[in-house]
Amino acid sequence: MIVTETGEVKIVMGKNDKGFTLIELMVVIVILGILAGLIMPRIMGRPDEARQAKARIQIESLETALKLYKLDNGSYPTTEQGLQALVEPPEVGNLAKKWREGGYLEKGKTPSDPWGNDYLYLCPGTKGDYDIISYGADGELGGDGKDSDITNWDTE
Repeated sequence: MIVTETGEVKIVMGKNDKGFTLIELMVVIVILGILAGLIMPRIMGRPDEARQAKARIQIESLETALKLYKLDNGSYPTTEQGLQALVEPPEVGNLAKKWREGGYLEKGKTPSDPWGNDYLYLCPGTKGDYDIISYGADGELGGDGKDSDITNWDTE
């Protein structure tokens, strides 16, 4: 390597300097393939955990919005009114007395769980004032692993 007076860097190869051989390149490619084969299955198992974490965060966000709704209106939305009462004023049941302009959710719509299903909302709930439930990847009650239900009473 030579640096010229103008600051340019030039690489000069001598007679004994050689590039990589085809065999050396193939060995590196095989090693990278083996590493990818060992690491990829571990990385690929993470999306389910990420979706479950996202569902827990969304449930906590819905809980915060429900608490604000109750502060303004004196009670939680009924099961019939559902989580939609956080986005637009309810038109059935106990009407919201002081419904907040713009609603209680930032994006102006109720989120779906990470698997594209609606959250189940019950008020009064079986485990507290209200229940918020995602049925997990399978969309059905119960299940283990990625199919396990995620609820507001299990989130911490």
